[in-house]
Amino acid sequence: MDDALTSSRSKPGIIRSFPLLAFALLVYNVALQMGHDFRLPLAQPLWQATLISGAQWSVGWNEAMIIGGLMLLFIELLKSTRSTHHSTLEHILSMLVFITFIVEFLVVAGAGTNVFFLLGLMSLIDVMGGYAISIAVARKDLNIG
Repeated sequence: MDDALTSSRSKPGIIRSFPLLAFALLVYNVALQMGHDFRLPLAQPLWQATLISGAQWSVGWNEAMIIGGLMLLFIELLKSTRSTHHSTLEHILSMLVFITFIVEFLVVAGAGTNVFFLLGLMSLIDVMGGYAISIAVARKDLNIG
C-alpha cells in the first residue's frame, strides 16, 4: 500500500521536472517540418499595433518564438527556487535539452538561425541559473536546519 502511495506521489514531481524549454524546441522543429523558414520575416504579422508615436509595431512568428522562450525561461527559473528530491533530474533533463540545442544548431540547416540560437542561449541560462539557484537554496536550507 505504501509503495502505491509513494509512486503516485512521485509521478507529478517527474512531470514537473520536465524542462519547459523542450516545448520551445519542439514547436520550432514542428514549424520547421511544416515548412516555416525562420530566416525570412512573414508577410502577415501575427499581431500589429500603432504606437502613440505613429510607428507601426508588429510581431511575427520569429518574435513570438523568442517571447514564448523568455516566458518559459522565467517559469524554469522560478521552478529552480524550490528544493525537491527531483532537482537532480531537472538539472539532467535541462542539460539534455541544451545539448540538443547545440547539436541541432550545428547539424540541422534550418536550425542555423538567430531565433534558434537565442532559444539555445535561453536553455544555457536555464542550466546555469538552475545550478546556481539550487546551490543557493541548498545553502539556505543547511543554514536554517
